[in-house]
Amino acid sequence: MAGMKTSSQLFEAYLKCPTKSWLRSRGDTGGVNAYAELVKAHEVAYRIEGVRRLRESVPEGEWVVAPPPGENLKAARWLLAVDFSVSARAGSDGDSGPQRSLDATPGQTAEGTSEVQTQPGPLLLESRLQAIERVVSEGRGRPAKFVPIRFNFRNKLTRDDRLLLAFDSLGLSELLGREVNLGKIIHGDEHTTLKVKTEGLLGEVRKLAPKMAEVATSASPPDLVLNRHCSECEFQDRCRQKALEKDDLSLLANMTEKERKKFHNKGIFTITQLSYTFRPRRRPDRMRDKREKYHHSLKALAIRENKIHIVGNPELKIEGTPVYLDVEGLPDRDFYYLIGVRIGNGESALQHSLWADTIEKEGKIWREFLAILETVEKPVLIHYGSYETTFLRRMRERHLEPLPNSVATTTIEAAVNLLSVVFAQVYFPCRSNSVKEIAGHLGFRWSDSTATGIRTIVWRQEWETSKAPAAKQALLTYNAEDCQALETLTNALVKLGQGPPYAGDLPLSEIVNIAKLRWEHPYRFKRNTFAIPELNTINNAAYWDYQRERVYVKSNVNLKRSLTQPQKSRKVFSANKTIECPRPGNCPKCASVKFFKHAKYTKTVFDLKFMRHGIKRWITRYAFHRYQCQGCRTIFQPKETCWGKGKFGSELTAYSLYLNIELRVPQLHIASKLNRLFGFHLGSTNIGDFKAGAAENYKGTYDTLVKRLCSGRLLHADETKINVRDKGGFVWVFANMEEVAYVYSETREGDLLHTMLKDFKGVLVSDFYAAYDSIHCPQQKCLVHLIRDLNDDVLKHPYDKELKQVALAFAVLLKPMVESIDRYGLKSRFLRKHLVAVDRFYRRIPELTLHSETALKFKERLEKNRDKLFTFLNFDGVPWNNNNAEHAVKPFAALRQIIGGITTEKGILDYLVLLSLCETCKYMGVGFLDFLRSGEKDIRTFAESRRGRKLGCARSFAVRPTQTRLTGLTQEGS
Repeated sequence: MAGMKTSSQLFEAYLKCPTKSWLRSRGDTGGVNAYAELVKAHEVAYRIEGVRRLRESVPEGEWVVAPPPGENLKAARWLLAVDFSVSARAGSDGDSGPQRSLDATPGQTAEGTSEVQTQPGPLLLESRLQAIERVVSEGRGRPAKFVPIRFNFRNKLTRDDRLLLAFDSLGLSELLGREVNLGKIIHGDEHTTLKVKTEGLLGEVRKLAPKMAEVATSASPPDLVLNRHCSECEFQDRCRQKALEKDDLSLLANMTEKERKKFHNKGIFTITQLSYTFRPRRRPDRMRDKREKYHHSLKALAIRENKIHIVGNPELKIEGTPVYLDVEGLPDRDFYYLIGVRIGNGESALQHSLWADTIEKEGKIWREFLAILETVEKPVLIHYGSYETTFLRRMRERHLEPLPNSVATTTIEAAVNLLSVVFAQVYFPCRSNSVKEIAGHLGFRWSDSTATGIRTIVWRQEWETSKAPAAKQALLTYNAEDCQALETLTNALVKLGQGPPYAGDLPLSEIVNIAKLRWEHPYRFKRNTFAIPELNTINNAAYWDYQRERVYVKSNVNLKRSLTQPQKSRKVFSANKTIECPRPGNCPKCASVKFFKHAKYTKTVFDLKFMRHGIKRWITRYAFHRYQCQGCRTIFQPKETCWGKGKFGSELTAYSLYLNIELRVPQLHIASKLNRLFGFHLGSTNIGDFKAGAAENYKGTYDTLVKRLCSGRLLHADETKINVRDKGGFVWVFANMEEVAYVYSETREGDLLHTMLKDFKGVLVSDFYAAYDSIHCPQQKCLVHLIRDLNDDVLKHPYDKELKQVALAFAVLLKPMVESIDRYGLKSRFLRKHLVAVDRFYRRIPELTLHSETALKFKERLEKNRDKLFTFLNFDGVPWNNNNAEHAVKPFAALRQIIGGITTEKGILDYLVLLSLCETCKYMGVGFLDFLRSGEKDIRTFAESRRGRKLGCARSFAVRPTQTRLTGLTQEGS
């Protein structure tokens, strides 16, 4: 890349499109584009007028035109220079020397070898500055300031205009040998002067200029990508033809660059390839009322099959008189000069064209438009796209607001935007959703096939310049035909909303409803569909249950007997133990001790009994009497029953919860297994009652867990999605070395984090989700997430040497830290020595000159999270990864698969309470079933009683009390 050149003209083209820059560097002039020619003529005329105005503001003899290129600017005496040529080498102040790698130490280069990586040669910047203002500085010895000036006829400036000025500033800076941080843009009808601080833009220009130079000097053109600038470009026809030949994805107007790159990474480069990736999926019930997202693959499928594809129910009902609205305007001037209104349908439709000669007449045509609406019976205003929506809002703000509750007000507020009906619901076989393409597919034709929205700007400018009747007539005709196209599209959407059979120009064979599409898996069991009814009858006779119940019973006596055998009645089990309930002391009503037995009752409790080598069914029968008081005649029974509340015992409940929560057996299967093994008569509702009752019983234990986690010295956090009935939600996982808690939230917003962690002062270990950054406490980001993302990028971009260099440097930095942790554990006195390497690494990051987009993103990520990547070096007991929380996510993910989205919000809350207890028991090294059977409410107390020692001495995690500082965590140097 040594000796590459770049000019302001090529840089301007590169900002719009790399292909345009490459073509211009080859001297290609392209075809005829009326708008491009108009822009070029405006630029020349505006620059001439701008220079004239500047010269009038400077004394005679204080300005020069096209000074010689070799002139010493520092010795210049003029105040204004016009048409100034700049040629300077960028990055010539030592940047072309050897560059050390991030992990290199003094005396070494990258990877510790003698190999030296050199920078590309200096870049030659060539720019023809439209004007330069020389400002004499006050004070002796201070150099004069030079301010580059650009002229732009547009009233609205874009970022590209500022970057072009920054490019001029960069060339001028290299020529002067010092930074030029200020420039001016004179723009608009009023010749407004905008001062631009270019300092913040120079960095971006320095990144873009070498890329542009590389494109310009390349022998082959860059990848062709159609964009919004194409309609304004002289190469439009050439590029579009090549894109059509390639069937390029950029032909799909709604696809962003990021989405296109994602498809490219999957090996999908054409619309035809993309069309084969669409898979129809059944929408969950909770998503039925929400709009389906836009599918590029379905758009590609519609184009390939040349059929209209419908998603959902795109209903459009016009209950009244349709009023079709189309507006023409000059976006740069915010001036609307033509309002097209078409009232009614077909031959009886009435067309109005409201024309404004000047911007002062804009209010007049708006009032005429409101008056027309007042004359229509039950008007329904119909338009397409956001341009008319913006027009209606601005006109109401800028001009007359219609009277409240008037016909005009009601009509405008209830305006129908057809694009909202089409988008993501009706996929026409067109490459964009423009009215031009859709109405064209439906059979409508414009009288001028080349007419476009951009072309109307040319016609309007031609009319303003020459008052040519032909230009005005072309605008009126185009606008009226746009209204007719709206009518065509509206009628089609109304018919589509009515469903089949479709009338008129919409035959059923040309329309596909996605709900009726089924993607058949080649290896999945499925029911065959036969074209001949007789074959279907034969196939039905071969089903297993049909043959067993209708065929085999006629020849197999045993099978017939088993199928006709009556169902056995429920067996009554004898009690393993009978307990007599004690007699009460007195009457609960009058406290009399004189009462007698009234009747005898029994209560049977079904339970399990755990033995040393097995489990058996255990039935306890409780015998008790009801009594009658001799004094008040009240009939009562013992107040405190000795069998509890339910008919099932605590051991059975504990075992059921163990199967459901820890072993993740579905509730329905639990009931059937227990019934088969022990002869119970349980239903899935009984298992659900066990779960709900236990969750309520242990709610206090769960709350204590959450409180202890949020007030501790270390907290791991993660989140994952959950589907509950009719809606979605999220589950947050909070963990430390000993405890785990799952918390449900309806959204993924950070409000829950703020509420729970508002007083948290420990170290928070998490992934890179932005919500965690708002918590004010020391944080450690999961480095495993980072290296996995880095590894994925390296695998996706195997030829990106810059990315590999940064990845290798980061790996070399991190590896010794992991080795120290493996040897000494998470002790800061052994880890703090690595802080020197971290500081050296971050000092060298800004010195890197990177051009790869992926490498630049990773570099920015490292710099952004510098204070959160190596927190574990300063604290005792802080891991460098988020494995505690991620490990806790896995049991929930497995349970989520069993739940299958059919539970309610209350059901998931009960699950989370019990799962929190289950995982905490695992982290503390005790059995979940043992804890449930113990009747203990505090897991820590239960674990201490089981192990006979304090948890503070647990092998899994220990912090010495003598080291505890800074909210329980030791920080070196604190």
